[in-house]
Amino acid sequence: MTFSRHTHVTNPAYAATMDQMKRFAVYYAPRPGAFADATAALLGWDNARACPVPQPDLPGLPAPLTSLTSDPRKYGFHGTLRAPFRPAASLGMEDVADAVRTLSRELAPVSCDGLRVENLHGFLALTPSGDLSPLNTFAATIVRATNPLRAPLNAEERARRRPETLTPRQLALLDHWGYPHVLEEFHFHLTLTNRLTDAQAARTAPVLSAHLAPILPKPFTIEDLCLFGEDAAGRFHLLHRFPLSG
Repeated sequence: MTFSRHTHVTNPAYAATMDQMKRFAVYYAPRPGAFADATAALLGWDNARACPVPQPDLPGLPAPLTSLTSDPRKYGFHGTLRAPFRPAASLGMEDVADAVRTLSRELAPVSCDGLRVENLHGFLALTPSGDLSPLNTFAATIVRATNPLRAPLNAEERARRRPETLTPRQLALLDHWGYPHVLEEFHFHLTLTNRLTDAQAARTAPVLSAHLAPILPKPFTIEDLCLFGEDAAGRFHLLHRFPLSG
């Protein structure tokens, strides 16, 4: 599959199954290269090729890498811009794709200084550094523009977000936008591990930092809107990559 900076890319593996995806999401995913290869291998799932990949042997971890990364593996390496949603009843896969394609033509790429491994309340993730205002504005624009694409949350979906643990503002965001961590509650991150104990996180963070340091992009730039689909087994697949050209 060849990726272009000027025309959108459709993953041909899903031409016959796109409408069978039960949810869609708009994510950041790295373009093909060393960063994409290393992060796919770290989680053990290549969401562009829709296949498992061997995980590296990283000495010094408190447990096998496969057990430390089981939760994010079903998604593959990504950064959430619009959390997974069921499409509105009147919309099909191509309607969703057309809307994201149109949005990509209105938005310009956005950058920050780089990425670093951080402990986010128990799970490790890559988080951006530098001035994040452009990134936060960019993400808020995507949330607002894609909100008409989603069906309202049903009771099960709402319960999955554990509303009893949310602040009043997060609860209001959940009910209006379908996800509690948007707008001023948004914190862009690229998940690397399950939720770990303090001891596990303390041992794992330096190992992952050292492993990823040679290939972390500087600056870190979001160049595309990536439309993902969730299959019946709960695995996420890269369906379309729409370069930002606004």
